[in-house]
Amino acid sequence: MESKLAEALRLASQPVAVFLADEKPEGAVQFAEGGWGCVAASMVAVAKGRTAVFDRRTFGCPGGGTGLGFGNQYERTGFAIEDLLSTGSPERAARLRRRSRMAEGERFFASPELVGRWLGTLPFTDVPAEYVVMRPLGQVAEAERPEVVVFLVNPDQLSALVTLSDFRRGSGRSVVARFGGACQSILFAYAEAGREQPRGVIGFFDIAQRARIDRDLLSFTAPWALFLEMESNVKGSFLEMEDWLELRARS
Repeated sequence: MESKLAEALRLASQPVAVFLADEKPEGAVQFAEGGWGCVAASMVAVAKGRTAVFDRRTFGCPGGGTGLGFGNQYERTGFAIEDLLSTGSPERAARLRRRSRMAEGERFFASPELVGRWLGTLPFTDVPAEYVVMRPLGQVAEAERPEVVVFLVNPDQLSALVTLSDFRRGSGRSVVARFGGACQSILFAYAEAGREQPRGVIGFFDIAQRARIDRDLLSFTAPWALFLEMESNVKGSFLEMEDWLELRARS
């Protein structure tokens, strides 16, 4: 699929299309069953040309399984996310078989109780498919329909996406920025897809995972309907004007 928006932004890597599927694509990379891995790191690899696939046994970590839409994997796996994101638990850390910050906690929230409050805001969903597939947008056929499209962008490009999302709305409320795992903008975008006017989700705020990407990158995740809306708005917008073209030239 050729994207006028991706071309106008002059992205360093391809947008990532996220699909639901009941068949596993050939040649796709996949975590080992029960193995540990980072969905966000996989997303970066897909932006560079790979295809990745995930299922309910190969989602890398509880946060990744939750972010991909495989239900509340914190609860299902018994993972003590309340302790990890707050003040930690040496006892729980001792039971883990891998290196973790569980002992001292990541201190993103002041207490386990506040993490519980945050969990209550998450739009948990269990996708009606066996697999979640990520492919570079350039490898998507015109007739295919991804669930969401993820852009990995620098501050100039993010500014353009935020501006374009409201081009024919004038609401001033066409984007949302939420705390969550680096891959959980996918989960938030699934929820946005059900809105009459879906919003873009700014992400990659996860301090624990930002070292996996370039320091100037954030993500902008668009439900498919919003992506199509923004694609149609490129022509005649500021993306053809001098202010943007000057910014783009410095990328």
